[in-house]
Amino acid sequence: MADLVDANRALLPEILSATYEIWNEGLDRTAYPRYYAAQLATPWARGHLTRTALVEGARVLASAKEYRLDAVLDGQTIRVLGIGAVFTQPADRGRGHARELLDGLLERASLERLDLALLFSEIGADYYARLGFAPLETHELQLRVREDDRRGAPATLVRAGEDRDLADIAAMNAVRAAPFRFHLTRDRDWIHYSISKRRLLAGLGPPGLREVQFFVAEEGASAVAYVVVLARGNEWVIEQAGDRDPAGARVGAILQAMIAREPAEQRPAIKAWLPADFRPPQIEIVSQSKPRDVMMIKPLTAKGTPQSPLSAHDILYWHGDLF
Repeated sequence: MADLVDANRALLPEILSATYEIWNEGLDRTAYPRYYAAQLATPWARGHLTRTALVEGARVLASAKEYRLDAVLDGQTIRVLGIGAVFTQPADRGRGHARELLDGLLERASLERLDLALLFSEIGADYYARLGFAPLETHELQLRVREDDRRGAPATLVRAGEDRDLADIAAMNAVRAAPFRFHLTRDRDWIHYSISKRRLLAGLGPPGLREVQFFVAEEGASAVAYVVVLARGNEWVIEQAGDRDPAGARVGAILQAMIAREPAEQRPAIKAWLPADFRPPQIEIVSQSKPRDVMMIKPLTAKGTPQSPLSAHDILYWHGDLF
């Protein structure tokens, strides 16, 4: 009989060795386990992230990451099980082990009185739909930053972001999220984790492959807007952003300042998941498409059941919050 066990210790090397080919993200085999270990060392992950394996005796059959998240749905605070990196060991595929693992995780979440299960599928919606998950509508935007004809930096005080800014950033996020029916509770530790995860990926990868750019606009020694960008070559992904100005003009100014640092460089292709009400005046939407990762939910309690179907305009979810 198969059992669910904590895989963060003795079983982890076997699991990471097997998952390396799929999720290495350009890291070598030495850096890949260090990347996960360093994530676990962050304050948020120590209490909210684990890896679980389905085992038969000493043999690992399948595994997944589990995240314990706080969120808001239709005005109520809910507890969420995030599921990521679902993987069946190659020698045991085609025998239903991934489904058995997921059924076990969902049953345990129900016993813990978690309200909702959330995952992002890289394989389309069909497989998880058979387990009761429903896809949510999300959009990936291709953006262009409008620039002054002189291609100079705007008159906005922009500096590198620091840990001391995280409390201000969390406050910005709370105000921005309030009108949305579904969003994560992005407290200081979660924001620190999401930025640290990207920094670790850049730092442990090959030199020059990726760069994390974290900038804030400052007024009176306080951060009043911020942007986190993961840059890879000529492609930028806006991982998260925020602005006390509802129009987002200071976020647009930060992006203009970032581009103005290298006026001779080719302009980057910019991708983002932006909240529906967040359109900085300096940004132009070039195109809109469905993201590769399908966002899917399964209610586990009445509290975790949307009062009506969720549309893209009801959801605030940043690219940096993917797992």
